Amino acid sequence: MTVTLEVDDGVGTVRLDRPPMNALDSAMQDRLKEVAREAAARPDVRAVVLWGGEKVFAAGADIKEMQGMSYEDMVDRSGPLQEAFTAVARIPKPVVAAVTGYALGGGCELALCADIRIAADNARLGQPEILLGLIPGAGGTQRLARLVGPSRAKDLIFTGRMVGAAEALSIGLVDQVVPAGEVHASALAWAARLARGPAYALRAAKEAVDAGLETDLDSGLALEKSLFAGLFATADREIGMRSFIEHGPGKAEFH
Repeated sequence: MTVTLEVDDGVGTVRLDRPPMNALDSAMQDRLKEVAREAAARPDVRAVVLWGGEKVFAAGADIKEMQGMSYEDMVDRSGPLQEAFTAVARIPKPVVAAVTGYALGGGCELALCADIRIAADNARLGQPEILLGLIPGAGGTQRLARLVGPSRAKDLIFTGRMVGAAEALSIGLVDQVVPAGEVHASALAWAARLARGPAYALRAAKEAVDAGLETDLDSGLALEKSLFAGLFATADREIGMRSFIEHGPGKAEFH
C-alpha cells in the first residue's frame, strides 16, 4: 500500500510510502482519500500525523503520469484529486503534518490540509506548478492564500520558488522548525497530547475555525454559538467542569 494508517494509543499515523519521492500519482491520491475517511470514522483515532518518512514528505504529483493526460483526462481526474486532499482537510480531529525534505506541489498542498505543520530544519516547500505551465490544482491557490495571505501566496505560486524552513516559518507556512531527526517525534508528541483531550470539543473547535473562515463574521459567530451550546450535552464537558471545580484547572482526564 502506498498510503497506510497505523494507530497507536489514540494517534493515527497516515504514512506516505511510495519511494523514492512519494510522488502522488492517481492511485496514491485515491488511497489517500480512503485512508483519510477511515481516520475520520475510527473512534480509536483521536489525532492524526501525516508522515512521509525521514527523507521526504512528498515531492509533488507524478509528472510522468500527468504528461500523458489529455484535457479530458484531467477534467475527469481533477475532481478526485481535490476530493482526496479535502478528505484530509476535513478529518474532524487535530491533524499535524511532519514535514521532512521536500514538500512541493501536491506535497505542499497536502501539508496545507493539516491543522499545523512541524518542519525539519532542512525542509524545502513550494508550489512549482507554474514552471510546468500549470497552477496548483489540489487546493494550493486557495489554502495557501488563506494561510499566508494573498501577496505571499502569489509570490510562491507566480515564481514557483522553493522556500527553506526558516522562511517558511517566518511567513507562517509552517508552525514549528525542529532538527530533522526530531520531526516525527515532535509531531507524535503534539498529536498524543491532543489525543488525550476532549474529542467533541476539539472537533467543534476545528469546525468553528475552518467553517468560520469561509463565511462572514456574523455567520461565523452564529456557528460558534451553536457549537458552544451543543457541547453542554457532552460527557467531556461534564468531566472538564467537574474536574475544574474539584481539582483545579488543567487536570481533567478525558476518555
